[in-house]
Amino acid sequence: MQDFTRRALLQGGTALAATGALTGPALFDFARAWAADSPWKAESGAKLTVMRWKRFVPQEDEAFNAMVAAFKTATGTEMNVFSESFEDVQPKASVAANTGSGLDLAWGLHTLPQLFPTKVLKMNDVADYLGKKYGGWTDAAAKTCKLGDDWLGIPVATNGGYMTYRKSALDKAGFKEFPKDFPGFLEMCKALKANNTPAGFALGHASGDGNSWLHWVLWGHGAYTVDQNDKVIINSPETAKALEYCKALYETFIPGTPSWNDSSNNKAYLAGELYCTANGISIYVGAKTDPSKKELTEDTYHALWPVGPIGKPTELQLALPILAFNFTKYPNAAKAFIAFMLEKENYEKWLSGAQGYLTQTLNAYETAPVWTADPKNAVFAQASKRTLPASGIGTVGEKAATAIADFIVVDMFANYCTGTKDVKGSMAEAERQLKRIYR
Repeated sequence: MQDFTRRALLQGGTALAATGALTGPALFDFARAWAADSPWKAESGAKLTVMRWKRFVPQEDEAFNAMVAAFKTATGTEMNVFSESFEDVQPKASVAANTGSGLDLAWGLHTLPQLFPTKVLKMNDVADYLGKKYGGWTDAAAKTCKLGDDWLGIPVATNGGYMTYRKSALDKAGFKEFPKDFPGFLEMCKALKANNTPAGFALGHASGDGNSWLHWVLWGHGAYTVDQNDKVIINSPETAKALEYCKALYETFIPGTPSWNDSSNNKAYLAGELYCTANGISIYVGAKTDPSKKELTEDTYHALWPVGPIGKPTELQLALPILAFNFTKYPNAAKAFIAFMLEKENYEKWLSGAQGYLTQTLNAYETAPVWTADPKNAVFAQASKRTLPASGIGTVGEKAATAIADFIVVDMFANYCTGTKDVKGSMAEAERQLKRIYR
């Protein structure tokens, strides 16, 4: 077999290597060259079991699978990769952490590595290697994975969720552009309902959609679960205002949102039942790839989240960190695979496959081709820089991760909006649950 080195490959022959658009044999050639020079050499006979979230964009899955196949061939590592829904990733990762078996790597949501700080393989060397090479990490992405000076995982990407809407519905409602503040957004939702073209946002246990938009409402009013010292402050006048605002929005929504999961708004929008929601770009991509939805595709646009009374962006975008458990028998192979995922020759092709569903966490990829391939993609490029960490203004750690995983903020809003509890009761219940976590 010809002896490839990374230097020879990048200097010698394939234009695809220079652009990052590696496919077919070129991808395998790059993988062999990379493995030869990699700081991490996979152990002999290495076998990795990798759990990832279930793809929403088929082309992303295809690009990821091609990357896995190239890594397997180049390093000799057997790769068992399987997918789970967002809702199932954390419970199954917890089982592996508690039993010390079943998984080598878990790729999930929010601050997943913070749930198992004593069970993960430290990734300081991988983070340092990638950060120096690719312009450093975005602030929230780094906070998501760090505990003190240690990296508990690597923030592979951010799933940016932004407003997805039908332009014709906004025009009919009298809005020439998407509102930029909370009062304007509420008025728009009222007008959409009056025209039988309603908005809708998940109030159920949707790990991505529910947590994202409800934290946006909470933080936008200057309310938080905990302060900078992790003191529970959810029971506040600001939270009460956030609850009242949310209920006013809820009254304009399409029926059924309290039972929605992360795929419900996709289905409703693509079925022509929903005219405004918050989501990753998967709705738009789904419409683009369906010839019967040409009109819907042309009518779909994206916008930044409106800004609340606090006067600055308060987005909660979905961090997608990967961790390796410290009980893996193949730590070098695990680190090598994670580093390989984020190399330019893989990562830009992967971003293009995701068509905007994934956003870079390394600054060098801000100029990736995906962000100019379609003007409607551009807004999603900002997700990693505009987001707050999942802890808000509090400490990113196991407690914040638990609060997110337990849907405490989601349930507080759902309790009030559906009439299960009043304002005081909703806040008191959230406060009780948070104090149990932040003891």
